[in-house]
Amino acid sequence: MSLPGLERHPHARAVLDAAVPPAGEPSHAYLFHGPAGAGKSAAARAFAAELLAEGSPDPQRTRERVLRGSHPDLTWVVPSGAHELRKEDVEGPVVSAASRTPFEAARRVFVIERVDTMNDRAANSMLKTLEEPAAFAHLVLLTDRPSDVLPTIASRCLPVRFDAPSADELAERLGRHGVPPDSARACGRLALGDATRALALALGDGPALRGAAEDYARAALRDDFSKRPWTALLQRARALGEAAQKTVEERVAADADYLPQRERRKAERDGGVEAKRAHRRASRGALDEALRLSGLWLRDVACVLDGAEDLVHATDRLPALREDAEGRNVHRLRAAVALVDETRATLAVNVGEELQLEALAYRLARELSS
Repeated sequence: MSLPGLERHPHARAVLDAAVPPAGEPSHAYLFHGPAGAGKSAAARAFAAELLAEGSPDPQRTRERVLRGSHPDLTWVVPSGAHELRKEDVEGPVVSAASRTPFEAARRVFVIERVDTMNDRAANSMLKTLEEPAAFAHLVLLTDRPSDVLPTIASRCLPVRFDAPSADELAERLGRHGVPPDSARACGRLALGDATRALALALGDGPALRGAAEDYARAALRDDFSKRPWTALLQRARALGEAAQKTVEERVAADADYLPQRERRKAERDGGVEAKRAHRRASRGALDEALRLSGLWLRDVACVLDGAEDLVHATDRLPALREDAEGRNVHRLRAAVALVDETRATLAVNVGEELQLEALAYRLARELSS
């Protein structure tokens, strides 16, 4: 049997189709890796549906319950930390549960997202489960960044590769969402193979964040910070963080209505912590994305300067890129891109976002005007 959605993922199709029961023999642990939006989550759910449907008196209904996320033998773990998968995320839901017999199926399936963010304590907690799992337990680990997965974790899983969609394919998908062709093509290229990022760039708050990132880079090129362009980035990031926090708070409040008083207080307390982490995760993610786009703008200017406009990502901004390329030094532009990447790395561990963005702006201006 062939799983749906694997038509353009030959490696994943070869590995997973050979493991689907009843003819297949599934491994105890898999590492699904590939860019965001490549289809890893959908494939994990479809694979789990087949594993749990084997031996069921009503296989189709079992598959439907798995796809809805309502099957008791499927556990889906999402990191609760702002930037990491913590020991608490896996110790009870996975490590302890993996030794307990299934509720109704012949197997239990555990899917863990973003395992590249797993900290050492979580990894140490997971090792025994990965090395000596119960015969009925199957783990599917998901990551967009396989090089960041701890070797002790990756080495104990069967790798399953999901390939990035092409820029043209992403542009076609965006077109189906009503995005104009020029913008769809640019966002498809700027996403660097990440379908989730392409949608975020083209829809909702994406165009505004992209515009603020470009203004930040162009202000550095002109050495003109009279409008303090980093404040627009911070405002966009803060708004996205607040929206993420509100979503969690509303969900927690809705769930609490069905709990006894004592459990409700605990749920609200834990939910408050989760909401603050969601705010932090979303706002930091937005700032990182803005800096990534700023770096790509500088890189595109260098491409124009080198006479390689076919390599430009922001294809809908060529006139502005040509304007910014006049009189520039390509080596300085590449050094400026390196400065942006350096700040992105430090932003993940430091808390002074405004200070770092302002400092980077002046460092870029100094580098580009040398």
